Amino acid sequence: MRKLLLLVAVVALAVSCSKQQAEANEAKSYDLLCVMPSDYTITTEYAASIKGLQDIRIIPRIEGYLQEVLIKEGERVREGQVLFRIESVAYQAAVETAAADVAQTEAALEKARLEYTGKIKLHEKGIVSDYDLATTRSELSIAEANHTAAEAALKSARNNLSYTELRSPSNGVVGRIYYRKGDYVGPTMQDGLTIVTENEKMRVYFSMTEKMLMEKLHTHQTMQDVLQHMPEVSLRLSNNSIYDQKGRIESISGIVDETTGSVSVCALFENKNGILLSGGTGKVLLPTVWRDIMVIPQQATYEILNQVYVIKLVNSEATPLPIQVDALNDGKDYVVLEGLSMGDTIIARGAAYVQAGTKVQSKTAE
Repeated sequence: MRKLLLLVAVVALAVSCSKQQAEANEAKSYDLLCVMPSDYTITTEYAASIKGLQDIRIIPRIEGYLQEVLIKEGERVREGQVLFRIESVAYQAAVETAAADVAQTEAALEKARLEYTGKIKLHEKGIVSDYDLATTRSELSIAEANHTAAEAALKSARNNLSYTELRSPSNGVVGRIYYRKGDYVGPTMQDGLTIVTENEKMRVYFSMTEKMLMEKLHTHQTMQDVLQHMPEVSLRLSNNSIYDQKGRIESISGIVDETTGSVSVCALFENKNGILLSGGTGKVLLPTVWRDIMVIPQQATYEILNQVYVIKLVNSEATPLPIQVDALNDGKDYVVLEGLSMGDTIIARGAAYVQAGTKVQSKTAE
C-alpha cells in the first residue's frame, strides 16, 4: 500500500511539472511598441509676471496743494488728458511778475540802444571820448543780458504754471491714486500720485535656464537668430484658463542670474480687451520641437536602484534592458538617450511584471 501511494505521488508531481512547463512554454500576450524616431513637441511651463508696456509714475514737477483729482482708479485715459490740477494762484502771479520784468528790461534795452547809437555819432565828431563810447556799449550789453534773463524767467514761470496740470503721458489705465484733493504734493514724492499703465500690449517676463539658451545658441549661433526662430508662446492665466492671444518672444537677457542660473525672457502679448493686468501672474507655455527622437511611455519602464529598464523582445523572449532616459514635463513619457535602437520592440505596459525569458506574442500596442 505504501509503495502504491508513493507511486501515485510521483505521477502527480510529474503531471504538475509537465503542466507548469507547458504554461511556461506558452507565449503570453502583451501590448508591444516598436520604437521609431519621430518629431516631438514638448511644451514647457514657466512662471511669469505681467507688466504693462510702460508703467509710468505721475510725479509733480512743482510743489503745491492738489486742487482737483479728475480721474478714478481703473479708468482708461488717453495721452494728454488732464489727470490732476495743483493750485495755480501763486504760479499765475509768478508769470505776471516775470512778464512785468520782461517789459521793464525791454524798455531799458531800447533806451540803452538809443544811447549807444547817439554816442557813436558824437564819437565820430570827436565830441565823446573812446572811454565814454566803451562805457555806453557795456551798458547796452548789460541791458541785453538783463532782458534775456527776464525772458528766461518768464519762460520758467510759464512752465511752472503749465505743470499745475498733470497730464497722462500715454494711453493707458490709471492705477491706485495715493493722494486726494487738498493734499500737499511735490517732486520729492517717490510713489507719485498714481501710475498710468500703457496696456494695449503687455510684457510678460519669465526665466529660461542657461542650458536651454545654450542649446538654442548652439543651433542658431547668435541671439538675434535665436529670437527669430523662437516659436509663438501661450499664456496660462491665474485662473488656469489659456489667454486667447498668442505672444512672441521680444527679448532675451544676455546676463545669467548667478543665484538661479537662468536668464530673463520677455514675451509681448496684445491686450486690446484689457484682460491682462499689470502686476498679474501666470505661466508662459513655450513649445519646443525635438527632431528625430525616440519617445516611450513611462509605463513601459521600471526602475531598480536608480537604473531604468525596459523589456525588449529578443527572438520573441522578454529580455530586460537598461536604458538612459530624460523625463518629459508631461509626467507620461521618456526621451530615450541610450540603450534602444530604431525598430526595437518593447513591452508597452506593465514591464515590471514580466519575467525574463517569457515567450511573448506579437501584438502591437494601440
